Amino acid sequence: MSRYVIDKKLLEENINIVKEKAGVPLIGVVKGNGYGFGIKELSSILKDNDIKTFAVTEVDDIAELREVIGSLDILVMRSTGIKAEAEIIAKNNCIATIGSLNSAKAMNEVSGALGVKTRCYLKIDTGMGRYGFMPSQVNDAIKCYDFENLDFIGAYTHFSSAFTNTQLTKAQLVLFKDTVAQIEKAGKKVGLLHAANSPALLNVEDVCLDSVRIGSAFTGRVITKSKTRLNRLGSLEADVIEIKTVPAGYSIGYNGLYKTKRETKIAIVPIGHYDGFGLTKEKEIADLHSVLSQLKKYLKKQQMYVKINGRMYSVIGEIGLSHTAVDITGSDVKIGDLASVDISPLMVNPRIPRIYK
Repeated sequence: MSRYVIDKKLLEENINIVKEKAGVPLIGVVKGNGYGFGIKELSSILKDNDIKTFAVTEVDDIAELREVIGSLDILVMRSTGIKAEAEIIAKNNCIATIGSLNSAKAMNEVSGALGVKTRCYLKIDTGMGRYGFMPSQVNDAIKCYDFENLDFIGAYTHFSSAFTNTQLTKAQLVLFKDTVAQIEKAGKKVGLLHAANSPALLNVEDVCLDSVRIGSAFTGRVITKSKTRLNRLGSLEADVIEIKTVPAGYSIGYNGLYKTKRETKIAIVPIGHYDGFGLTKEKEIADLHSVLSQLKKYLKKQQMYVKINGRMYSVIGEIGLSHTAVDITGSDVKIGDLASVDISPLMVNPRIPRIYK
């Protein structure tokens, strides 16, 4: 059985590194099943490490997150005009994101019907192009503060290119601050501000405002321009379940695209596409029924490896749904030995157990 294994001690070390770098309170972003680390598991550890505010994008995550963090704050980073979603946000005492008049009207109406005043963050779109009021729509943004059932406690934006473009990121921050200043000039109290996410914190100086939204930095898997102290965490593990030896010229895997050049000793590892191993965007859109397409893809693809007993061994043949063949010729690998692959947690099937050591 495969499992995704995370070193808890090194995760806590990452949390402390990020805290030190930010110098302001962190918002623990646990969207995407806790960035693949398991929303319940990651949130529990963040809570134990004094994270007080959490963030998700899907309303379906709210109930599961509440089980772990209790009454701590949840920011829903989703501006929605769907009343059913607004109702879930309001009923669960979450902080709503308001990025349009439509979302403001929906949340105000639902909150009124429930007899509550929903806390909200105003979302400003400074260049991401998704949720939020564009700076040119600042007058519409100002109108949101007059809805009687909405209680605005802050505002935020999202950087589009903090991985690679420092100047654009700084320009977005200036635009955000200018828009906030216009709202305040109109007599509205904006409240707490945040803009930086993990890549912004690690790549761009002076972007931390009242708090920082952190997700990928906890995993140590974030694009940075220079080396950081963060630990790269997570590996997909399984035990070798079978070993066999085949002659030269023997076909391995689907479509017979790989043939052994010599007598080859093979280990079978129960890890495959279902687990997330070997998945790419190209794989998802390829014509799986075309042998020619498979051949072209195979010839172009990068060699993949599996680590067994601390040594890297080549994957041979096409990776299957739940099995991978590994060339272990000349080794003393045996059934039951531990095999592992370095894979992004976001690619790992959510049904695969997350094991913290």
